[in-house]
Amino acid sequence: MSAEKVTASEKTAIGVAHSKVILIGEHAVVHGQPAIAIPFPLIGVETVIEYVPGAVKMDSAFYHGPLRHAPKELEGIVECVSSSCEYLGIPYKDLLIRINSSVPPGKGLGSSASVAISIIRSLFHYCDKECSTEDLLQLANVAETYAHGAPSGLDTLTITSDKPVWYKKGSPVEHIELGEDLHFIVADSGRIGDTRTSVESVANLLKAAPQRIHSKIERIGALTHHAKDALEKASKQFLGQLLNEAQKELEALGVSDAGLNKLIRFAREEGALGAKLTGGGNGGCIIALAQNEVHSKQLAEKLRRFGAAAVWPFVLKK
Repeated sequence: MSAEKVTASEKTAIGVAHSKVILIGEHAVVHGQPAIAIPFPLIGVETVIEYVPGAVKMDSAFYHGPLRHAPKELEGIVECVSSSCEYLGIPYKDLLIRINSSVPPGKGLGSSASVAISIIRSLFHYCDKECSTEDLLQLANVAETYAHGAPSGLDTLTITSDKPVWYKKGSPVEHIELGEDLHFIVADSGRIGDTRTSVESVANLLKAAPQRIHSKIERIGALTHHAKDALEKASKQFLGQLLNEAQKELEALGVSDAGLNKLIRFAREEGALGAKLTGGGNGGCIIALAQNEVHSKQLAEKLRRFGAAAVWPFVLKK
């Protein structure tokens, strides 16, 4: 069928987005230190938009029905759709938004940002308009504000990138050029973390013991600077040590837990060059640096057998 013969009722558009993993710097980034995040292409979101007359509706694993009746947890996504329609100058009606996500929510992998970005891309595609990175960041942060309170913007920046992102609040964003391919494993503890609560607990600790906690936050910042050098100079042994050191500081901040510590300890015992939690902590996932491709596959299988809820070995290419 030629494009000219396609009717409005047959119109569809697709938008996709991968997820992200914080390599180092979580929690400290909230307090002015840098963080490094890496794109995580193994899991992501596909959104398909169809012309269906009537109110805007969503079809997803989490909710099916009109957006105006969506649960509070989807408030950010509802606002993101509304803001995107307004930005594009299209009526907020006659749309069915089908979301298919393989990004588990509450695991520090950027689920809310991935969903938002895939929806925005699909809406721009639906309107036959180009979607710039600036458009994506602006509109996706509408959803992120509802999900995280005051988002750093790191999730959206990394999900729209194919390179590691160096982020520090108030400074220009940089993309890191790798000196070598790196083999990582992300393993899911099986428990949902609560980033907002973890961030608030660190802020409360900072008020209660400012000198001690500030030194921990500064130490994570220093480790993140060293990690950038290690990534650029192909020093993966050093990078592994830095990840281990960062985990010590995160444990001192009270954002790790017994389940994460168990997975981290096991990964190290099985030869990981370094391992730590990734994201908000107190549930969620760990990230481990493998020695090479063969070791990555072996370690992933061992983590599965050890009880990780899900395991994703992946290579970050230079």
